[in-house]
Amino acid sequence: MEYESLTAQLAPQLLLLSTLRKTRNITRAAELLGIPQPTVSRRVAALGESLGTPLTVHDGRGIRLTRAAELLAEAAERALADVEAGARRAREEIDPETGHVVLGFLHLMGRSIVPTMLRDYRARHPRVRFTLVQGSRQDMLDRLIGGELDLALIAPLPDEPTLTSVLLAEQEILLTVPATHRLARRSSVRMAELADEQFVLLEHGYGLRRMTDELSAAAGFTPRIAFEGQESDTVRGLVAAGLGVALLPRFEPGTPAGVAEVPLVPPVRRTVGLAWRAHEQLPPAVDGFRDHVLAAAPLF
Repeated sequence: MEYESLTAQLAPQLLLLSTLRKTRNITRAAELLGIPQPTVSRRVAALGESLGTPLTVHDGRGIRLTRAAELLAEAAERALADVEAGARRAREEIDPETGHVVLGFLHLMGRSIVPTMLRDYRARHPRVRFTLVQGSRQDMLDRLIGGELDLALIAPLPDEPTLTSVLLAEQEILLTVPATHRLARRSSVRMAELADEQFVLLEHGYGLRRMTDELSAAAGFTPRIAFEGQESDTVRGLVAAGLGVALLPRFEPGTPAGVAEVPLVPPVRRTVGLAWRAHEQLPPAVDGFRDHVLAAAPLF
């Protein structure tokens, strides 16, 4: 009860606080909000009086928020995000076919898996919009947990209590070597045989990087790194140029020119799955696309 009056005055000004935090300029905030600058100044002053301390102090040619105002602005941004999510769900509840899905996935999946999913889904739901985000496994997990993504295609499956994930497929991991490499014609190879090889690796944060490091450690060596990259196609290209070897999923539809793919013994596989935030109601359009992906899992 003690804070009801302040809360009642604060609630209509959530966007103002958030905009001030971003712009740190009264005039610019007024322009973005489409209201007169004196109105912004009066509202800020009134909020400061209700709180019992000023919300802004002069900082060069602009302003900066006081510590108290920063706390209010942070809370305002969280509240606005919740309101925006609610408005989105409400609008899509009325018409799920005009919804919006933010999908994250690893670079490897952008070659065929994701385009096929989207093609088949959009054939039946042409008005649903998609925002596509690519990155490393860790980047996808961080963005998903942080609310920036609705769904994420992840490999391997995450062990994260705040997420729900479903297995879609398993991918075999192969040794990829230059076509002229001494191991190129082998029917299989053991990790221990690679101790003296130069490796082309994905950077830390990628699932394949962690898998390569773990397999190497189990075989008793640390990979000798020739190059590190952020995309599997770049890694494969460096291998084709004779600059090292790499552990990568099988290339589809067939082995590309310049490299050979050799099975590992024992075989190595990684899980591929779809993940979303646990215990959170998904907007109808997101829910519909998730069901489509789960139903299409046998086609992976």
